[in-house]
Amino acid sequence: MIAAATSLTGAPSSAATWTSIQWETVEAQVHRLQMRIAKATREGRHGKVKTLQWLLTHSLNAKLLAVKRVVQNRGGKTPGVDNIIWKTATEKMQAALSLTRRSYRPQPLKRIYIPKKDGRQRPLSIPTMKCRAMQALHLLALEPVAETKADKNSYGFRPKRSAADAIEKCFKSLGKSRSAQWILEGDIKSCFDKISHEWLRNNIPMDKGILQRWLEAGYIDKGTLHQRFEGTPQGALISPALLITTLSGLENTVMKAVPKRSKVHVCVYADDFIITGESKELLEKTVKPVVESFLRERGLELSQTKTKKNHSHQRWIQLSRI
Repeated sequence: MIAAATSLTGAPSSAATWTSIQWETVEAQVHRLQMRIAKATREGRHGKVKTLQWLLTHSLNAKLLAVKRVVQNRGGKTPGVDNIIWKTATEKMQAALSLTRRSYRPQPLKRIYIPKKDGRQRPLSIPTMKCRAMQALHLLALEPVAETKADKNSYGFRPKRSAADAIEKCFKSLGKSRSAQWILEGDIKSCFDKISHEWLRNNIPMDKGILQRWLEAGYIDKGTLHQRFEGTPQGALISPALLITTLSGLENTVMKAVPKRSKVHVCVYADDFIITGESKELLEKTVKPVVESFLRERGLELSQTKTKKNHSHQRWIQLSRI
């Protein structure tokens, strides 16, 4: 299983083992399993999804890819609270073989702060290398489900989508003479930090035991351990997929609540969104309450200072200057 990662059963002692892996074959086998997960999700075969996810997270192919992603990531040389990084080929292979569910116990995250433009500081939590690899492993199993269930016009943190795609959607929704005249511009307050743990445990289609351990891990800030009772840490590999899944269904919920031909379009990018409408009253009295109810179920709320209703011509002029 050096070539295709299909026959290694023991811990290899040679550093050449990692360097001789045929990554194209490994990636193809993982991708094949992911396609089966996505197909089962579309068909509503939840038991099949769980079985395939279990197979994926227990396969050496996926474990190798998870470690590869972590060590090649921009933060691959940044350690967590244990000050461990994987440098040699032997360390990387041993790390892949160590990604087992039974023995895994997450360590607290290391809290650092990044300055924001307004003078405030944004907290960033850094997991250990092993926790990052476990998250990358389970992300391989969660992402096919998240992508299958994600809203059509959701663009942030998604493979092969970008801010340019979101801008294009805005242009198509607002750029014509007969387009909607009003926009609800929304921002979700402290989105990553406020997602309900109970909602995540009950609704995220992944290994519940592993998810629970991550949610309970806490973080260390200035030498003090802090427990988390809500939210998912910014800086964790799997957090974007958790956010996408949390917000999945927002577009459909809004569209069901409004009359047909009311020029309502939804465009979501990460924790920001715009919703167009033919009137200010429609957005204020129908759309906004529906959005607030949807978010409330997930422990979230709109930022009252950043959520605005604008006339489309005024806002489109601002967007076109980006």
